[in-house]
Amino acid sequence: MKRNLKIIFLLALLILGINNTTYADSVNSVISLGADLTDEQKNVILEEFEAGDSLIIEVTNEEEHKYLGEFISADKIGSQALSNAKLTLREEGSGLNIKVSDKIIYINEDMFRNALLTAGITDADVLVSAPFEVTGTGALTGILKSYEALTGKDLPEEVKEISNEELVLTYDLSKMNSSDEVTDFMNIIKVDFAKNMPETKEEAKTLILNLAESNNVKISDDQADQLADLFMKMKNANIDWNKLADTAIEYSSKAAEFLKSDQGQSFLQGLKEFLVNLIDWIASLFK
Repeated sequence: MKRNLKIIFLLALLILGINNTTYADSVNSVISLGADLTDEQKNVILEEFEAGDSLIIEVTNEEEHKYLGEFISADKIGSQALSNAKLTLREEGSGLNIKVSDKIIYINEDMFRNALLTAGITDADVLVSAPFEVTGTGALTGILKSYEALTGKDLPEEVKEISNEELVLTYDLSKMNSSDEVTDFMNIIKVDFAKNMPETKEEAKTLILNLAESNNVKISDDQADQLADLFMKMKNANIDWNKLADTAIEYSSKAAEFLKSDQGQSFLQGLKEFLVNLIDWIASLFK
């Protein structure tokens, strides 16, 4: 009987796929290192990231070019993989907490956040750094690869490409606008698309140009064209638009500014009073 139970248990493991390569049950952090760092540089990063029992993986320059080559010049990507990141998954509702070292001179926290939310990564701590100044473009590839290692789930290739393209385009827009303006602008587009999905690229471009004008965002015709292409790709990809819109609102600095204002505080107080009255009413039903 014991022998039969062991056989049944082993068969169950095989059926459930527990023998697949996944680290989610044993490790909740993954550190992605640029494959072209020296051993000494890798040790510096591991110490900075407080590696502990984190899983360590590497990202090659070839992988960086695979996802970024279509959207950014080869000289900006470089010929070496030097960006590094640590991804720690958190429970649902924790949000994204992103810290970018001053060694990363090309991509900031908001740009990483928008790209990760598009990829469907919503609850995690993310650290990005390097042993010396680098663009940081390759870090997103490492973060997405780390997510796959932690969850045992492969992100769709089109979603990874879309996330990288968004990262590059938001940086491009930030050359003429502040980081907060660009972040809000991208979030506004996501919310508007979720509510009124354009049918064609031309409609998408018109919507983007109108939103740019109404929000005082400087944008060239070529940038609007690229954004229209990006959002039409997002439309056709397997993306949860309602969730994307919800997180876009959550991370909008304009929303945060509103909640800090007198009007926002009045709104919160009214909401609090409503919830208290609702709880009292529900309690009265059981008396």
